[in-house]
Amino acid sequence: MNLIQNKNSGIPLTLLNKSDYEGWKAEQPEATNNWLTSTFYKGEGLSLIPASDNSLSEVLYVSEDISDFFACGELVNQLPAGDYAPKTTDKSILRSLAISWGLSAYQFQLYKESKKVFPVLCLTDEDIVKEAQSFIDGVYLTRDLINTPASDMMPEHLSQQTQELAKKYSAQFSEIVGDELLSENYPTIHAVGRASVHVPRLLDLRWGDEKNPKVTLVGKGVCFDSGGLDLKPSNAMRLMKKDMGGSAHVLGLASIIMANNLAVNLRVLIPAVENAVSGNAFRPGDVLTTRQGMTVEVDNTDAEGRLVLCDALDEASAEKPEIILDFATLTGACRVALGTELPGFFCNDQTVATSLLESGLKTQDPVWQLPLHQPYRDLLKSDVADIVNCANTPFGGAITAALYLQEFIQHDTPWVHFDVMAWNNRKLPGRPVGGEAMGIRAVYDYLQERFGW
Repeated sequence: MNLIQNKNSGIPLTLLNKSDYEGWKAEQPEATNNWLTSTFYKGEGLSLIPASDNSLSEVLYVSEDISDFFACGELVNQLPAGDYAPKTTDKSILRSLAISWGLSAYQFQLYKESKKVFPVLCLTDEDIVKEAQSFIDGVYLTRDLINTPASDMMPEHLSQQTQELAKKYSAQFSEIVGDELLSENYPTIHAVGRASVHVPRLLDLRWGDEKNPKVTLVGKGVCFDSGGLDLKPSNAMRLMKKDMGGSAHVLGLASIIMANNLAVNLRVLIPAVENAVSGNAFRPGDVLTTRQGMTVEVDNTDAEGRLVLCDALDEASAEKPEIILDFATLTGACRVALGTELPGFFCNDQTVATSLLESGLKTQDPVWQLPLHQPYRDLLKSDVADIVNCANTPFGGAITAALYLQEFIQHDTPWVHFDVMAWNNRKLPGRPVGGEAMGIRAVYDYLQERFGW
């Protein structure tokens, strides 16, 4: 859908703060005031104002705060089909309007086609159109990947999607598949994925000038998580198609980075597996040796995300990038702490963390920092190995998971770990129920501020 277009025409769309409504109304012609009075318009929400021939003359939309990112998010679902031109020159409002307009029109149509015709937003600023479309495309990619059921989104399918993205932006793609993971020393990725008929893979995308600062994104790609031998109950397994949400996030973010030609040397690593049950599934009590050489005692096979991530993070660290950012649907504990709609992150560099928080506020894409509380590292001690993959307490689970991952980051490499829900449980403007990209506008703003031209 191309719902944001660079045009200098369309039905006028007036956007007002509630506090400005009465002043605006006093300046309108008698016919407009009569219409607002006769339709009992109360100075809030949407009004479709007709011309003398009953055609649509103007659209009025009043919000408590029109600068709120999603203030106009539902307009695309409320207006009749046609072209609409906002009557404002405020670039911040236009940017938010354009992105939220597109995000609100999202529909997952892989199996059920919609015939709905959406209105088109017409903007005269071509740069805003291009930027908005890049974000819309990136979020749509993330949502589509998460919403696709595991029957059509296994490691080989995720590989195909990554290859298509690489082709679109002339990026390089490679992958390590099946038993090659053992010969190439990615043993924990192999251990988690070996029980599935869908063989595990490490996907690797590279883009950009090698002379630019290296930014590495790592995404958890557990395409379905049964829990392994520590089998999940059915209600906890129902949405586990979304357990590859971290990989969907890094691909969506990579799409935005490449579309806007950000001056970075980008690498994307995705350990793609299915955590299945079979005769060769890894077991509670097994000891695995990671790519780094650290031995890990498996306390729970349902704590598999950190196992596939640790090999990928070790590979990412080996290149000493300027920053590593990983995304993962890692713990329920983070959801208990912050709810399902606020993504939490951990960071080993407070300067980076502070900048991310500022970018979240600036872009109205809030993220929340959680502590890498080092005393909890003792909860990961093992009697038979260097570390266990899961603490034996239900408390502080997001922190202990992050502390496990931190073991595989070289100390001088800035690292950010996002623990995200990747799913909307309720419909909000611009955020339909289903798969969701969380925090990527904030992350992109941070990267742009740090590495932009």
